[in-house]
Amino acid sequence: MMRRQLLGMAAAVLPGGALAQAGAQAGAQAGAQAGAPAGVPSGGGAVLVINSGAASLSVIDMTTRRETRRIPVLREPHHWALTPDRKELLIGDSSGNELLVLDPVHFTLLRRMPMSNPYHLAFSPDGRFFVVAGLARNQVDVYEAGTYKLLKRFALRSMPSHMDFLADSSTVFLSLQGTGRIVAIDLRALEVLWNEPCGSAPAGVLVHGGQVLTGNMGSDDVAVLDAGTGRELRRIRTGKGAHTLFWSPDRRTIWVNNRLDTESVVVLDAATLEPVRRYRLPGGPDDLEFAPDGKVWFTMRFIHKVAVLDPPSGEFDTIEVGRSPHGIFLNPKAVAAA
Repeated sequence: MMRRQLLGMAAAVLPGGALAQAGAQAGAQAGAQAGAPAGVPSGGGAVLVINSGAASLSVIDMTTRRETRRIPVLREPHHWALTPDRKELLIGDSSGNELLVLDPVHFTLLRRMPMSNPYHLAFSPDGRFFVVAGLARNQVDVYEAGTYKLLKRFALRSMPSHMDFLADSSTVFLSLQGTGRIVAIDLRALEVLWNEPCGSAPAGVLVHGGQVLTGNMGSDDVAVLDAGTGRELRRIRTGKGAHTLFWSPDRRTIWVNNRLDTESVVVLDAATLEPVRRYRLPGGPDDLEFAPDGKVWFTMRFIHKVAVLDPPSGEFDTIEVGRSPHGIFLNPKAVAAA
């Protein structure tokens, strides 16, 4: 591991110390997301890192911050989804056309399922639908959750990438990297509602009330669209290679990873969508997870490491993992040992 001091951070913070409060509330949120009860003490648990370029999954002990083992997969894994009952962790091996089903506590392999190009995957908030973005095959597949019966395949050009849902599960929004558009799909009628331009090479998608946000890697900004019509409302320049967006645990801020920028992590005030803090985290930050101790874990795509950021101080550690780490799953109740 290696510790560095982040430079050039903006001094601005949200009123009421929302940025620090996000870290204080991260424990309950991270625990709930991983199926752990609220109030789980820090100092335990494990992190699973999806190494897209190494065809493997790295298991990291959260206490020692050391990789304890690697789990081989077929070809090219990218993202994960936790089942609605939180009993199974799904890993999509996109080039291997396979879905791996793991125990989210011990990371043991329970079974494998054939699936066409599972790049990005997610369950609808109500747990009824399982949606898969097939980036290489220009398709979006909607499955029945639990049975994984294919309900409908949408041919969408091109490169369906990331997704997010309306809170009532009626609509899923997906970025189309190759054509610079966002598509909205009605999950009840299984029809496309709209397909509108949003910027160059969109990636991460985040629903914010009646708006849809997407990070545009090619235009270095976040586009804000009306969720009902797809009409563009505004652009927010965050940095070069704007990529993924994440809610803080208290939902008062939105974290944006700009993979090619010197100030590569930008924190937005969720109310105004204005930047309130910037972090210099070199190496291509991609996905992230908030830990119970207030730290933020990032996959660093270009340097084959994971970074663990301390938001108040701006310092971070790095941990060696496999090539091109992408998705990251954190469970404070997981077991790192084999």
